[in-house]
Amino acid sequence: MDLRLTFLNLWLRLTVKPVLRRLNDPKRMRALLERDAKRFFAIPDGATFADETIPVDDRPPGTAQMPAVWASVGTPDRRKVILYLHGGAYIAGSPRTHRHLAAALAGAAGARAIVPDYRLAPEDPFPAGLEDAVATYRHLLEAGYQGADIALAGDSAGGGLAFATVLALEQRDLPAPGCVVGFSPWADMTGQADSIRRNASRDVILPANRMDAAVQFYLGQAGRETPTASPALAEWRSPPPALIMASDAEILLDDAKMLADGLRRGGGDVHLEIWPGLPHAWQIFCGRLGQADAAIEGAGKFIARHLGVMPEA
Repeated sequence: MDLRLTFLNLWLRLTVKPVLRRLNDPKRMRALLERDAKRFFAIPDGATFADETIPVDDRPPGTAQMPAVWASVGTPDRRKVILYLHGGAYIAGSPRTHRHLAAALAGAAGARAIVPDYRLAPEDPFPAGLEDAVATYRHLLEAGYQGADIALAGDSAGGGLAFATVLALEQRDLPAPGCVVGFSPWADMTGQADSIRRNASRDVILPANRMDAAVQFYLGQAGRETPTASPALAEWRSPPPALIMASDAEILLDDAKMLADGLRRGGGDVHLEIWPGLPHAWQIFCGRLGQADAAIEGAGKFIARHLGVMPEA
């Protein structure tokens, strides 16, 4: 028996899930996530962080500079970069809450990561966050990176946003990334996936009864089947190589499966990994949970292979 996983699942079920089940204030959710990130998430040894600002043309006057954080470990290949999009149901999260995960993934890949502070709902509903992700990608291209030098990655809502960004790049005739990685991606806004009901009691973090409210916060007046909101429903055409990880015990399991199936129908090279008994987006517990570290290590190798990261001299 894995006592650390057993304890983590019990703690999440007894403390985190009840709070999320009752929570209907996005600002309160943001504050709780920021607090818990400081308390419980582990910064990798040797991690370094640096602030960045990214121009975003479509923002209102006075807000056209988006904060971001660079994250790395050791001596990365500076010609390769991971654009990491944080989770938080599109209403919470920031580079501060996820910089440890971005750094760990960057370290495993031998690259650098950049985490944009994209706009959140309900103040800035879809497609504001998507436009910010595209703006970050454009910023990297203008800085001299080629599409093949960039990996898109994210967890939960950020995982869905990573795949949505691939679609948005194609719509804008921008070069495709070298690969894309999703940790427990939230990729279907319709709420029709059977795993939402099938795993409602097994999921130790996400309360199924709050999903619809989160969708309404995020989408506003946009349609739930809009491909760049629900990339699991998109018609893909030659997508980049993809790695998708999900737990068999989470309510978003079928999002991962549907997304993988759609990518394959579009001719994509897709690696779908279903891990047993893990909490939703367990990679966020890197440095605390062996399965999180193993997942990060595998994802890092996937990114390094597809970006052609040069090993450290």
